[in-house]
Amino acid sequence: MSLAHVKIYTEDDYYNLPENIRAELIEGNLIYNQAAPSRIHQTILGELHTVINNYIKSKGGSCRIYPAPFAVKLWEDRKTIVEPDISIICDRNKLTDRGCTGAPDWIIEIVSPGNSSHDYVLKLNLYAEAGVREYWIVDPAKKSIFVYYLEQGHFNAEAHSFHDSIKANIYEDLTINFSELDL
Repeated sequence: MSLAHVKIYTEDDYYNLPENIRAELIEGNLIYNQAAPSRIHQTILGELHTVINNYIKSKGGSCRIYPAPFAVKLWEDRKTIVEPDISIICDRNKLTDRGCTGAPDWIIEIVSPGNSSHDYVLKLNLYAEAGVREYWIVDPAKKSIFVYYLEQGHFNAEAHSFHDSIKANIYEDLTINFSELDL
């Protein structure tokens, strides 16, 4: 009796997907993003992108912010490419024509119904292992924000609500007041 053959996908498979197909490559497995983001998802993404981008520009900072779809190859030697909702990269040497190679400094994921374990478990562990300095999970349904920041190789966690002002740990003086966002 023969065993079922499991296909391990490669970076080439990922980059050769049709343009209208969104997927992530996690340890050689293609995970398809099936549903279009909701209106509230896109509103949160737009508001956070604007606040963070305006902050970076006002400080003359070297960091760059990229909204999804933006390919982030977390490791050079592993078959893992993710598309975070927001990626902030401060080391421009990590930027390529295809996206980013290496861990971004800050990633924000906005939870969609039906894939919450993807953000809360799978990506949390991937980002910690890759060395992402800060990871926010914004959950519109629960009106919550979980902030994870890397300290001595481990994520510390803080829980917040949409009524809170939240300090970005990668910057000394950036605080985002969620109650002031146009949500």
